[in-house]
Amino acid sequence: MWQEETVSVVLMTYNERDSIREVIEDFYATGVVDEVLVVNNNAAEGTTEEVEKTGARQVFESSQGYGHAVNRGLREAEGDLIVLAEPDGTFLAKDVIKLLAYSNDCDVVLGTRTTREMIWDGANMGWFLKWGNWAVAKMVEILFNTSHLSDVGCTYRLMRKDTARWMADEMSVGGSHAGPEMMLLTITSGKRFVEVPVNYLPRVGTSSVTGHPVKAVLLGLTMIRFILGERFAQSRG
Repeated sequence: MWQEETVSVVLMTYNERDSIREVIEDFYATGVVDEVLVVNNNAAEGTTEEVEKTGARQVFESSQGYGHAVNRGLREAEGDLIVLAEPDGTFLAKDVIKLLAYSNDCDVVLGTRTTREMIWDGANMGWFLKWGNWAVAKMVEILFNTSHLSDVGCTYRLMRKDTARWMADEMSVGGSHAGPEMMLLTITSGKRFVEVPVNYLPRVGTSSVTGHPVKAVLLGLTMIRFILGERFAQSRG
C-alpha cells in the first residue's frame, strides 16, 4: 500500500519462465505492492508452474500480442494504482517507489531507460535502441507539443485505476507498438503525466522482439508510422 492506496503490479508474460518467479517475489519484497497480476499471453511451457509458486494472481489472455496482454491487465488489476512492468529481470522492483512518488500529482507516470547512469553493463540498450527510443520520443514531444520525453518504448509505467480502465477502453493496438499508443492517448486526452528515469538491467533470456535487430528495426518503423498517422488524424479532426 502507498499512502492509503492499494498498489497492483501487472506483468505481461510470454517468454520469461526463468525470471518471472524472482521478479514477482522482488515486487512483493518492496513492502508497497498489494497485488501482482500475471497476464499469461500463451507463455512458454512451465511459466504457469513458476507463477503458482508465488502469491501472484494469474489470468490467461489468448489473443497474442503485447497490447492485448496490457489491455487485459489494465482491466483485471484491482489496485488503486496500477503499475506495468516486465517479468524478464530488466527492471528493479524497488524503482516502483520512484513511480509512486508522483502518483498524487499525475494520472500517468512513465519510466525512461535512456539515462546513461542507470543503464547497467550488459543491458540490451546499445546505441541503436537507446537513440532510436530517444529520437522517436522527441518526435512525439515535438509533434504533440508536450512535456519532456526520452523513451517511447519503456513498459515500466504507472496509472491511476480510473485512467487504466479508460485506457483499456480506448486502446486499439494489440501488438508491440501499444506502448506509444498509450503514450499518445495520455497526451491527447490532456491527462497529467511525468517521465522519471529507471534502472535498466540485462535481460534473462532473449527478447522475442528487441533481441533480434531486424525485428527491432521493423518495430521502430511501425511505431513511427503509427505516431505520424495519429498526428495526421488529429490535424484532420
